[in-house]
This record gives sequence, C-alpha cells and structure tokens, in this order.
Amino acid sequence: MLRVSKIIDYGTLVLTHMAADPERVFSAADLAATLGLGQPVVSKVLKTLTQREIVKSTRGARGGYALSKAPEAISIADIIDALDEQPFGLTECTATPGSCSVEADCNIRSNWQRINAIVRKTLEQVSIADMVTPAATIEFIPGQPSSSRLASPVPAASPSTWSFSE
Repeated sequence: MLRVSKIIDYGTLVLTHMAADPERVFSAADLAATLGLGQPVVSKVLKTLTQREIVKSTRGARGGYALSKAPEAISIADIIDALDEQPFGLTECTATPGSCSVEADCNIRSNWQRINAIVRKTLEQVSIADMVTPAATIEFIPGQPSSSRLASPVPAASPSTWSFSE
C-alpha cells in the first residue's frame, strides 16, 4: 500500500499551519502545542526543513521559524523530498534505477515509470497554500499549478473517476 510516512505527514501539518499566517515567526514549542505533536518531533522536522531551505530560523528572544518562501511555492513534493530518507519512487526501480535484478527484462517497468511520473507531477502541483483550506477541492490540469476552488461537500462513498492526459 502506498502511504505517506508520519514524518512527512507531520511536516505537511506544520508547514500548512505556518502557511495560514506566512509572515509570522513560530517557535517549535508553540507549533507542537498548537498541533498536538511532540516537541522533539516538531524540532526534528523544522531542523530538516531549515537545512533544505523550506523554512528559515532566527535565533534570539523573538526568534523561531518562518517560511522561507511563499506558501504557493512550496509543494507537497518539496516536503517529501526534504523529509524522506530515500529518493521518491513508487517502486524500487523508479526510486533507484539499477537496484532490481530483473529490471532489464521487466515488461512492466515502463508502466511503473509512467505512473510514478504522474504521481510525482501531481505532488508537485499541490502547494501548502492549497492545503490550508480543507474544504477546497483541488482541480488538476496536467502541466499547470493547481487551483483551489470551494465546492459543496462530496459524500465519502461517492465514486470518482481519474483520467490523465499526456
């Protein structure tokens, strides 16, 4: 099953909270308390995001952490790249080519690469600004940044159809 790790989920939660007030400087303790997360986890996330220049840190009495760029410029893919310990990929051969012993003779590798590219592009098109409003639906147009539009709630059990054009 494909699943986002806890650290990526926490990083997305922290950044989404910060994106709601992008000019504010946040302390790790305040973020932890507000979001109901442990301070060591929040500190670890912020340290890594600072190293990857997604957030910036300031020392001193009025110090803390702030976004280093506009919320619209920070994608979910950026968060995954910053916080995941391995390259992005849905399969081993899409994450690290050459790692599979049957890769040369695999007749489905190109399909996995295509699926991987579609998922990656989608993650690149969703920003933390898009994540600030949970009630918004995100419309995806391949090759273009997403646009959030408020929509009426959709029942959880309703079927959906995905189509991708190249």
